Amino acid sequence: MNNYRVLLAIAVSMVILLVHQLFFVPPPPDPQPAIDDGWRDIRREAGMQPVPTLPEPAEIRRQEAIAPVDVATLLDPARAVRQIKVQTSLYTAVISEAGGVLKSFQLNQFRETVDPYSPGKELVRAEAQDGSPLFFSWGVEPDQAEMLHFEADQTSIFVDEGQEQTLTLRVLTPQGLELIRTYVFRDQDYSIDVTVEVRNHSEVPLRGAPYLTLVNRPFSDISDPMDHFLFTGPTVLLNNEVHNIEVGDLAAGRAGRSFTGAVRWAGYHDSYFLTSIIPLGDHQSTAHFVADHDDLVTTVLAAAADNLSPGHALRYEYKIFFGPKKLSLLREMGHELERTVDFGWFDFLARPVLLFLNFLYGLIGNYGLAIILVTVLIKIAFWPLTHKGMKSMKVMQKIQPKMVKLREKFKDDRQLQQQEMLKLYQTYKVNPLGGCLPLLLQIPVFFALYKVLLQSVELRHAPFMLWINDLSAPDRLYIGFDLPWLGGLPVLTLLMGASMFVQQKMTPITADPLQARIMLFLPVVFTFLFLGFASGLVLYWFVNNVLTIAQQYYMIYRQKD
Repeated sequence: MNNYRVLLAIAVSMVILLVHQLFFVPPPPDPQPAIDDGWRDIRREAGMQPVPTLPEPAEIRRQEAIAPVDVATLLDPARAVRQIKVQTSLYTAVISEAGGVLKSFQLNQFRETVDPYSPGKELVRAEAQDGSPLFFSWGVEPDQAEMLHFEADQTSIFVDEGQEQTLTLRVLTPQGLELIRTYVFRDQDYSIDVTVEVRNHSEVPLRGAPYLTLVNRPFSDISDPMDHFLFTGPTVLLNNEVHNIEVGDLAAGRAGRSFTGAVRWAGYHDSYFLTSIIPLGDHQSTAHFVADHDDLVTTVLAAAADNLSPGHALRYEYKIFFGPKKLSLLREMGHELERTVDFGWFDFLARPVLLFLNFLYGLIGNYGLAIILVTVLIKIAFWPLTHKGMKSMKVMQKIQPKMVKLREKFKDDRQLQQQEMLKLYQTYKVNPLGGCLPLLLQIPVFFALYKVLLQSVELRHAPFMLWINDLSAPDRLYIGFDLPWLGGLPVLTLLMGASMFVQQKMTPITADPLQARIMLFLPVVFTFLFLGFASGLVLYWFVNNVLTIAQQYYMIYRQKD
């Protein structure tokens, strides 16, 4: 068993290098019977496969009688298109009369970068040629539909504290089809109520399906080395199961992917932000996703085709969410939006850790100090186990000469050698793996905190002190010029590596010089691994090392036993 430290060193390194990828690379979505490669009534002539038949409209939507209208009074093709600015305490949005679409949605409480003068975070990043979010068409596929010019009832909107405001846009086509789009904005609420009323002023019955569209590009232009391990792309909650669809998989096939059934929501998200459409009502829907090779993702939410008699109207209701993926906020929103936050295999640990971090932040107002306090509490919780493991390692060091003699004596009989080793362990009441257990038990906590720091919007741009102004990003102290590959000097990471080296020097080791060199080489490996990790995670590991050094000093130099 004298190689157990070597195995421990290899195991720890492999856990950081390999388990990291296994746990945090999003798994491919499982195939579902409700998923198809096309949607009904969209380019059948192009060979796309239809989705399962949706319920007949008579079962799910009721027509309403409307009063006749003078078509001439609502048609004015020469009217200039206006941009309606909507301001609330949480966001500033712009809605265009051209299509009634969303042209901008800027978050007031989140910045593009850590720079305090950086503008608010923009969630609408599509270019003019890409199309715009919240484009609605009825009876016509979105990419074939005409861009109608609506007339808004307001030129700008400011939502006062505790109030709500409504924006109504109307348009009437020469064919006698009137669309009335209504947006309801509320203060202190990232969700928007969207209602579309389709009125038939013609003399013939019409039939069509509703389509509501999202257009997304990645929310940030800044590339992060850790983005490879985090998901960015479209998502849908279908039949109580969340599906995250890889953008690369969509771009590889022209038909895209369709999900038909009980769609609770469909949208696009990354670690911190979410844009989504929530269809209201019990009817089934189809969420269709397509992408190009330039990271442009188009999401279309469609429902079954409805019959619309002359002089009648149909209503389609949605809720829109554009905002941060704050767990408590999403839970309050309802519709199971909190399921867009996924901490992976250690989700059951990450959520309590995040909850506790937020609680501590509410008390002390600094997430860095909250991380330090969490580290101290974790160390206290593991103190008895760590203490016992250190004592076991000290005893193992003392009996190393006896173990060497036993291996030499029974080198030709491995079974007898193991039996004698076991007797030796029993005599000295030592567990050869006792020193490994505390570290192994802390690995789930480490990965849970890793996911929290990397995927919790609360930690995004959260400052600590001095040069560490973003606990979710690697620590870098800029020294007047850029270092190759690093940019700035990773001071905290180097301190972490140094503390780990001191810890290894103080740890009882075997007489085997090879094992000793391997154990002392581990701090170098960990330092390189942590260079790209969030500074909050490096802070946790550094503080944990310092506390372990203090515990080792107490045991070795202060405790007689």
